[in-house]
Amino acid sequence: MKDGFVRVASMTPKVTVADVRANLEAVKVLMKEAYDKGAAIVSFPELVLTGYTCNDLFLQKKLLDEAKKALVELKEYSSEFPGTLFFIGLPLQVKSKLYNVVAAVKDGEIRGFTTKKYIPNYGEFYEARWFNPGPVKGDFIEFGEDYIPFSNELCYKFSNFEDLIVGVEICEDLWTVNPPSTSMVTVQGASLIVNASASNELIGKANYRKSLVSSTSARLLCAYVYTSAGEGESTQDIVFSGHNIIAENGSVLAESKRFSGESIYADIDVEKLVAERRRMSTFRANEDRSADFAAIINLDEIRKLDLELNRFYDKAPFVPSDKEERDARCEEILNIQSYGLKKRLEHTHSKSAVIGISGGLDSTLALLVTARAFDLLGLDRKGITCVTMPGFGTTDRTYSNAVLLTKKLGCSLREISIVDAVRQHFHDINHDESVHDVTYENSQARERTQLLMDIANQTAGLVIGTGDLSELALGWATYNGDHMSMYAVNVSIPKTLVRHLVRFYADTCKEEELSRVLLDVLDTPVSPELLPPDKDGKIAQKTEDLVGPYELHDFFLYHMLRFGMTPKKLFRIAKLAFAEEIKENTYSDAIIYKWLRTFTWRFFAQQFKRSCLPDGPKVGSVAVSPRGDLRMPSDASSHIWMLELDELKEELGIE
Repeated sequence: MKDGFVRVASMTPKVTVADVRANLEAVKVLMKEAYDKGAAIVSFPELVLTGYTCNDLFLQKKLLDEAKKALVELKEYSSEFPGTLFFIGLPLQVKSKLYNVVAAVKDGEIRGFTTKKYIPNYGEFYEARWFNPGPVKGDFIEFGEDYIPFSNELCYKFSNFEDLIVGVEICEDLWTVNPPSTSMVTVQGASLIVNASASNELIGKANYRKSLVSSTSARLLCAYVYTSAGEGESTQDIVFSGHNIIAENGSVLAESKRFSGESIYADIDVEKLVAERRRMSTFRANEDRSADFAAIINLDEIRKLDLELNRFYDKAPFVPSDKEERDARCEEILNIQSYGLKKRLEHTHSKSAVIGISGGLDSTLALLVTARAFDLLGLDRKGITCVTMPGFGTTDRTYSNAVLLTKKLGCSLREISIVDAVRQHFHDINHDESVHDVTYENSQARERTQLLMDIANQTAGLVIGTGDLSELALGWATYNGDHMSMYAVNVSIPKTLVRHLVRFYADTCKEEELSRVLLDVLDTPVSPELLPPDKDGKIAQKTEDLVGPYELHDFFLYHMLRFGMTPKKLFRIAKLAFAEEIKENTYSDAIIYKWLRTFTWRFFAQQFKRSCLPDGPKVGSVAVSPRGDLRMPSDASSHIWMLELDELKEELGIE
C-alpha cells in the first residue's frame, strides 16, 4: 500500500470455551481471510485461544499447555502470510505467575508478548483471581528456544515503513486513567494502537465504548484498532457481542454490527497522522523514558500491495452531509462571523458599515453577517451602506438581486456606476477598452474598492470584505482591489460552504420575498462580472469555467493544508471522493489532473496576496491568515510539487 496507507483487520472468531484446538482452527481461517484481503496488521480478541470466560479453568495446566502449543502452531502457520503482523491473545505462565498476554506473530516468529497492565477486579470482572499485572519493568522471557520481549509497553516498527509504529494494549488498559497507549505514543512514537479486548454488553455500553475508542485516537493523534470477544463465549452471567471498532484521529472508519461475528477492515492513513503531529506544536515526544521497560521491536518489512483503497473521502470536507448537523454548523459559523464583526465595530466605535453588493454569493453572505452584527449591537440597519457599482459586465439579474436584498434587509442603498471613472482611467493609462485583458478587469475591481474606502471615510464606517477562503487560496482576487477591506468576514469560509450558509439563511428567515431573493442568488452562476454580458444579456464570464470547479479546489485545499498531502496522493483520493462524478463523465482523470495542477501552481504563485490580508475571523480548521494558520513566504518555489505533477501526468498518459 502506497502513499502512507496500511490496511488493518479486526477479527472476532466464534470461540469454544476451553477448546483450544477449535479456537486455533477458527483463528487460522481468519488469518488467511485477512491476508487474502490485503491486511498487513491483524488483531484478534483477548484470550482468543482459550476463550475469555474460562474462569478457574485458567488455573489448569492442561489448558495453559494447549494454548502454548496452539501459539507455536500459529507462529509456524504465519510464515504462509509474509509481511503480515498478527496479534493473538492467550494466557501465559511465566515463573509460576499467570499473565493475560497478546503475542505478536510475524513471518514464522513470535516477536513479543504484551502483558495486560491493569487487571479488573470489580463488578462482573474477577481477573485478579487468576492473572497478575504486567511487570513494572519488562524483560525477556524464555519461550521454547527463543527469548522474547515481555512487557506492557511493547511497540513494533518496520524496516520499510518508518512512520508505522504499532503499540498494543489489552481491554481494561484503555478504560483506565493512564492507559499504556499514552506512553507508547509519547515515548515510543506509536502511530497505531491495537487493543485485544473482551468487553461485555450492558445497556448503553456500546456507545460509550465507541466514544472511548474514537476519543482516544483523537487525543493521541493515532489510529486505534479495537477487537472484542464475541459469539461462543460463556453466557453464564454476561454476554459478548464482538463489537469491533477502527478509528483514526477521532473518526470511526469501520465498526462491526454487534452480535454478527463480522470482521472489519480499514485503510489507515499513517502519513496523515504524522502530518497532524508535525502540525500540532503541543504534540511532542516525551524525552524522559518512563519507569516501565519500554521497547521498540524492529521487524523486517511489512507487506505493501497496490490495493484499491478501502475508505471513504467526503467530496465536500467543509460541509457536513447530515442536514441537522449542517444547519447547526451554519448557525455556529454565522455567530462566529457576526460576533467577530461586532467586536470590531465596538472597538472602532463605528455605527456604519460599507459593503460592495453585487448580487453574488459572497457579498450576500457578508451583508447577512453584517446585519446580524448590527442587530447584536442594537444598531439601526440603515447604518449599513450597500453600494452597487454597475460596470461593463453587470447583468440585470445580479443588479436587481443586489437592490432587492438591500431593501429587504432594511439597509441603505447607493448606486454608483463605475463605467465613466474606469473609462477615464483607461484614457489616463492609455489602455484600449476593447482589449479585455487583466488590466481591463482589475481596473474595475480597484475602482470599486476605492469608492468603498472613500464612502467609509464619509460615513465614519468600516469597509466589510466579501472575498472567501477558496478565492484566497487560488489568488482569485484583484490585489488591492476586492482583496482589501477593513474587516473580512468571509476570509475563512470556503466557497462550497458559502452556498450552504446562504441557503440556511434563506430556509430559516421568516420573510418569503427575502428568501426568494436569496434562492435566486444561489441559482446565479459565480462570476466577477468584469467582462461584458453575452448577446442575451446573461453572464458571460463564469469563474468555474476559468479557474475550475470550486468543489475540487476546496477538496484539494482541505487535504493539502490540513494534512500536507502530496499531489499524487491528492489525485488518488480525489478519484475516490468523486467516484460518482467520474462514472457520470463529469470528471475524467485528465480533468482532475488539470485542476489539481491549476490549484497547486496558483496556490504558490498567489501567496503574496495572502501575506497582507485584512483581519477576519477564523471559523474552521483550515485558514490562510498570515497572522495565524499560514506562515508561508510569498516567494516560495512550487518546483518539487510541480515535478511530482509532471510524473503523475506521465503515469496517467495525459497529453
